[in-house]
Amino acid sequence: MNYRALLLRHYPVDTPLRRLLLHHSGQVCRRALDIARRHPELHADLRLVEAGAMLHDIGIYLTHAPGIHCQGSAPYLMHGSLGARILRAEGHEALARICERHTGTGLRAADIRTLGLPLPAVDLLPETPEERIICYADLFHSKSHPLRFLTPSEVEARVARFGEVGLRTFRRWRAEME
Repeated sequence: MNYRALLLRHYPVDTPLRRLLLHHSGQVCRRALDIARRHPELHADLRLVEAGAMLHDIGIYLTHAPGIHCQGSAPYLMHGSLGARILRAEGHEALARICERHTGTGLRAADIRTLGLPLPAVDLLPETPEERIICYADLFHSKSHPLRFLTPSEVEARVARFGEVGLRTFRRWRAEME
């Protein structure tokens, strides 16, 4: 899978958004590949980890988040499902799943319904090793502060704001991947 060509098709012009996306995705990719290589017992497909990490945020250009140069119209929370739509149209189901399941530690259908989130009310939880590794790696890198690496304690504090289930998931992943 030539993820570079796909990225350039959706981000054809060198803009601050493309530079931010490539920087952030590269950070996530390096961390995810490091985890996958250090933990062969996870049986992660390294090519899928690389492509998934580089494409996990492909849908951000369709969202409205001016602070990170996104000039689209959809709520930012939808960037994963929008990216999944792009990748499904290209015939890449495994990559689409990575996109739609990388928000926080994943989203539960009940939470999507209860909170009235603008997403399909289905479980969007990382299931495969590649989905979990990329989701975990992404938690340490913020597009709002691209030069800053979050510590595990900072990630815990962020995740804890959204409930105990996500915090337990993060702690389980940390024990598994660090």
